[in-house]
Amino acid sequence: MRARRFKQVDVFTDTAYLGNALAVVLDGNGLSDDAMQRFARWTNLSETTFLLPPTDAAADYRLRIFTPGGELPFAGHPTLGSCHAWLEAGGQARTVGQVVQQCAVGLVTIQPDPMRPERLAFAAPPLRRSQAEPALLNAVTEALGITGQQILATQRLDNGPVFIGLLLDSPETVLQLTPDHAALLKLHIKVGVAGIYADDSPPAPALIGRINREAAAFATASMPPGTLTAIETPLIEVRGFCAATGVNEDPVTGSLNASLAQWLIGEGHLPERYLASQGICIGRAGQVYIQRDAAGQVWVGGQSVSCIDGSVLL
Repeated sequence: MRARRFKQVDVFTDTAYLGNALAVVLDGNGLSDDAMQRFARWTNLSETTFLLPPTDAAADYRLRIFTPGGELPFAGHPTLGSCHAWLEAGGQARTVGQVVQQCAVGLVTIQPDPMRPERLAFAAPPLRRSQAEPALLNAVTEALGITGQQILATQRLDNGPVFIGLLLDSPETVLQLTPDHAALLKLHIKVGVAGIYADDSPPAPALIGRINREAAAFATASMPPGTLTAIETPLIEVRGFCAATGVNEDPVTGSLNASLAQWLIGEGHLPERYLASQGICIGRAGQVYIQRDAAGQVWVGGQSVSCIDGSVLL
């Protein structure tokens, strides 16, 4: 074992400890698959990443992503958090204003928001979607404790990670879910649910009623004056249930938000630019910024904050 540069980053938040934590080993050279998986199980975070030299000349670095239960070909919050950590540690991109990450799904482009350069956004990978099998959908519905009348649309979403996506009748239905995680684990499938706020039904009552009060008090005390009033209003409430990867509920999920955006914008359920909220039911306040550009590319953005900076023996 030797000391390796290490950061723990909070992603999809500008306030530490209200987003989704990510462990980043900045030098993964020489580590075996077993060593990476063992460390990911030990951190017990939704994802742990390892940065490596690229094998593709077009990439700035290569990234391997592990959950406590296995390796992922792609994930959103590890992409943004690892890029944040790499840049903060002195990483220099080959192209000004653009970082190219190599991972198992291929090359992923990451860019700063021109208006908020501290906020990074990744280009959502291509989405493969299809109808969910009726038997699986019935089992998921039963595990979530909802009825068919509460489901507006469903899709099987695959951008590396695979989710059964459900658009539900309201954000309140999304926030009130108490899934049977053991049943979802037996199905070996991740489930993403979303509810869209109506124009005449702002999210504030649901947010205030359900958010963890300790987290809300921490955010109010920690944010600079005027920050709270500057936050945009979320248009959609999202939850991701990932018992299949060892995490019952993911705090904030970039890959899920990417595939939901590609699906729901494409079918006219959502506009080309919006803010998604995720994590309320587990005391987080994740903010995911979505935009589809003129070429049809969906970008998924969010801010990251470094919480731990040091070394780890691996």
